[in-house]
Amino acid sequence: MAVYEEIQQFLAGRIWLRHVMPFPTEKIDEAIDQGWIQTMKGVIEKPTWHGKQYQCNRCLNENPSPFTIFQCAQCETTCAYCRNCLKMGRVSSCSELLVWTGQAPAYPTDHRMNWQGNLTPSQEKATNELLDSTKQGISHLLYAVCGSGKTEMLFQPIHYLLNEGKRVCLAAPRVDVILELLPRLQAAFPDTVIEALYGGAEVERFDAQLILATTHQLYRFHEAFDAIFVDEADAFPYTADETLQRAVKKAVKPSAPIHFVTATPSAQLLAMNKKQGNISILARRYHGKPLPEPRNETLWNYEKQLKKKRIPKKLLQWTKERLENQQPFLIFFHQIELMEIAEPLFQQLDERICAVHAEHADRKERVQMLRKKEIPGLLTTTILERGITIPNVQVAVVGAEQTIFNKGALIQIGGRVGRSVPHTAGDFVLFHQGITNAMDEAKREIRKLNKQEILQ
Repeated sequence: MAVYEEIQQFLAGRIWLRHVMPFPTEKIDEAIDQGWIQTMKGVIEKPTWHGKQYQCNRCLNENPSPFTIFQCAQCETTCAYCRNCLKMGRVSSCSELLVWTGQAPAYPTDHRMNWQGNLTPSQEKATNELLDSTKQGISHLLYAVCGSGKTEMLFQPIHYLLNEGKRVCLAAPRVDVILELLPRLQAAFPDTVIEALYGGAEVERFDAQLILATTHQLYRFHEAFDAIFVDEADAFPYTADETLQRAVKKAVKPSAPIHFVTATPSAQLLAMNKKQGNISILARRYHGKPLPEPRNETLWNYEKQLKKKRIPKKLLQWTKERLENQQPFLIFFHQIELMEIAEPLFQQLDERICAVHAEHADRKERVQMLRKKEIPGLLTTTILERGITIPNVQVAVVGAEQTIFNKGALIQIGGRVGRSVPHTAGDFVLFHQGITNAMDEAKREIRKLNKQEILQ
């Protein structure tokens, strides 16, 4: 393969730091001279009425607080660099970013879809609506309850795009969602080149036609995709970070659609799609059974008891029942420190019980062990509130009154229960020190969905 074709496959649709390009400098210079590659400054200054304002050309951050001003040894002058996307390599005023402007690569147009399942009539209706929006280039919100089979509803629109020779991205704010989706997409599209991009992932094929990526990874893309599906579009940090939202818009081609998929859309997302796009609503799970309603149980002074090396009585009894019945379980905590205090106490009941959180090195392996029934249960933060399916899992929340457990989080946490046939029900208990509005709102919303009273 000619080196320029390799550069094209690597760089097309991406925005990349020049000094980390894995190609000879003279070849990059020649491609620039030929007009195949455009260069741009990493950080630019924008004059404003109150002084200088910086913008990072990779993540498009303009907020002054993540910029650091320093004396740069490379350009021997005052330089600024962006901390917002620092984990992907430092972008500074004297950095050069590269964008491919040559001929776009051609992608295959013959893809096999190997999914053998059947959609319910309501799933079929939503899929057709999403497909129509895709063909028209219109944004679409798929508002579907946890366990409704959202991923399977994406297969047909994705298959259509792939067979049109289009490049597609399925993005999500959290790594766990990407890891859950990857084997399902690989099984559905066995002949398609698929890559999963997240922090620490080893990339095998830069020319992948279907890319699964955390929204942070989209900082590195520029007008790359003919459609983007944002799964769990209401999840932190995506909803709270404007640069991530801009990254999604930057990564899609002009006039290409951005679709959103979630069980708990924000009022802003609903309003945006009512105004600018289309909405499909599914209030029923694919198996037709209702969502589990939470039950409330008081758990007074749980923090004090755990810090005294004692599992509160009701929580202890709940866990023992799960172990006796051989039911996998997730116990959600609002705080890592409290969870780590609790972990050795639960290990006295069963030494295999362990904890996971966002920065945990063995998080992926421990979730897989729960899925394979190698461990009986996990203690977790809200990192596992979505994007994970464990058959017959039972769920408890410790400290449901804490502000981190808002309505959306509680609905998502409860959505882990009863997802799979034949285990279409299960226990969803909120241990608390006082019922909050969020707890009441979550229960009301779940009841409303179960009665199919949501109106578009």
